[in-house]
Amino acid sequence: MVFEAKESLTEEEVEHGLKLVIRDGLATQAMVTLTGGIFLVAFALQLGASNTVIGLLAAIPPLAELLQIPSIYIVDRLRIRRLVVVAASFAARLCWIPIILIPFVLSPGQGVIALIASIALYASFSAISHCGWNSWMRDLIPQDRLGEFFSRRLTLSTGIALVISLVAGFFIDSWEIAFPDLAAYGYSVLFLLGLIAGLVGITYIARTPEPRMAVEDGGDGLLAAIKKPFADLNFKNLIIFLGSWNFAVNLASPFFTVYMLQRIGLDISIVVALSVLSQVMNIVFFRSWGRVSDRYSNKSVLAVSGPLFMLAIFAWMFVTLPNVYVLTYPLLVLIHILMGISLAGVSLASGNIGLKMAPQGQATSYLAASTFANSVAAGVAPILGGLLVDFFAERELIWTLIWRDPVQELVFVTLDLQQWEFFFLFAFILGLYSLHRLTAVQEEGEAKEQEVVDELISGVRRDMRNFSPVGGLRDFVKFPFSSIGDRRKKKKR
Repeated sequence: MVFEAKESLTEEEVEHGLKLVIRDGLATQAMVTLTGGIFLVAFALQLGASNTVIGLLAAIPPLAELLQIPSIYIVDRLRIRRLVVVAASFAARLCWIPIILIPFVLSPGQGVIALIASIALYASFSAISHCGWNSWMRDLIPQDRLGEFFSRRLTLSTGIALVISLVAGFFIDSWEIAFPDLAAYGYSVLFLLGLIAGLVGITYIARTPEPRMAVEDGGDGLLAAIKKPFADLNFKNLIIFLGSWNFAVNLASPFFTVYMLQRIGLDISIVVALSVLSQVMNIVFFRSWGRVSDRYSNKSVLAVSGPLFMLAIFAWMFVTLPNVYVLTYPLLVLIHILMGISLAGVSLASGNIGLKMAPQGQATSYLAASTFANSVAAGVAPILGGLLVDFFAERELIWTLIWRDPVQELVFVTLDLQQWEFFFLFAFILGLYSLHRLTAVQEEGEAKEQEVVDELISGVRRDMRNFSPVGGLRDFVKFPFSSIGDRRKKKKR
C-alpha cells in the first residue's frame, strides 16, 4: 500500500519525516494566513455579515473539532493515519473553491450563507484530519524533542505568515483603491493562493513516514476509549484548564479585528502591521519558550505566559476612553507585543502538554477528549459573544474620578466599557479562573515562575546575540537584561 505504516522507523526516516512535517507546516501556515484571521473577517464584513455571523464563523472551526470523537473509530479501524490525514485534508481544502467563487456568482446575502456552509464543511474535514495527525505526531516525534521541534516549526511558520500577511494586507488596500466597487474580488485572489499553498502542503504530508500504531490490549471499544481520559484525574484537570482557558480567550479574541476595523476605524494594512508586530515577538520568543518547555515543563511555561496574555486582554479595555485618544496607538502596540510574547508560550505549551501527558498507544482517545472540551468551550464562547454584543451596544459602564477645588473641577475618565470592552472584561476574569485551575495539573519537571523567567530572559539574550552580528547591536540587546543579572549577583554577595 502507498500509505502503509512501518513497524518501526530508522533514525534517518524519523529525521526525514520531521523535515517534511516542517515543510507541510510552512505550506499550511501560508494557506491559513491567506484564508483565515483578519482576511476572512474582513471578507465577511464586505459581504455585510453581522456580529452574530462573525461570532459564528469563529465558532465553527472549534465546534467542528468535536468530530474528532467519532474520528477515533475511523483511525482505529484503518490504522493508517497518513491515509486519513491526506484524504481528509484534500477534501477540506477543496471546500475553499465555492468561497472563491462567491463574489462572481452570488449576491452578498447568498454569499454569507455560502461562506458559513463552506467553512463548516472545511472545518469538519479538517477535524477528521487533526484526529489522525495528533496521534501520528505523538508517535513520530521523539518525546525529549517535542518542545524544540514545535518551537522551530512554529517559528518558521510564523516567519512565513509575517511576510505573507504584510504583502496580502497591502495588496487588499491597493485593490480597494484601484477597484472600490469590486473589493470582495481581491479576497478571492488571496483565497485562491491559499488553496494552492494548502494543496502543496498535502504533497509533503503524504510523503511523511508513519510508525505503526501501538495496539492496546483489552480494548473495550470507542465509548470506553473516550471515557478513559476523564477517569485519569490528572488528565481530567488538564482538560478542565484547557476548556476554561479556551472559553475565556475565544469570548474576546474573535472580535479584536472587528474592534480595530469598526470601533477604531483602522485601515486593514495597519491591522495587519500590528498582527505582524505580534508575530515578530512570536519568532523572538518561540525558541526560548521551547527550551524552557524541554528543560522544565509545559505547565511552567503556561504559568508565566498565561498571566501575560491575560494582562494583554485587560489592556484592551483602555484602548478607547470612550473614543480614540493619545494613548490609543501606544496601547495597541504594547498589547500586540505582549500578545506575541505570551501566545508563543501558550500555543507551544498548551499543545505539547497534552501530547506529553497522553499515554503511548492511547494518544488518539486522550487527545480527542482534550479536543472535545476545547472545542465546546472555544465554539460556544464566540457564539455567545456574537449574540450578546448588540445587547451591550446599548449599555455603558463609566468609572470617573472627580477633583474639585475652589477654582475648578477636573474629571478623569479611568474606565469606559462599551460593547466589545465588556467581553474583554469577562474574558480577563474567566482567564484568571482558568489559571487557578492550572495549579491542579501535575507535570514532571515543574519549576518556580522566577526560574522560568530567568531561563527565558537568558535564552532571548542568547538568541538575540546570535541574531545580531554587529557589536553595538549586541551590546544594545544586553540592556536591560544585563542590569537585572548584575543586580541579582550583587544581592547574592
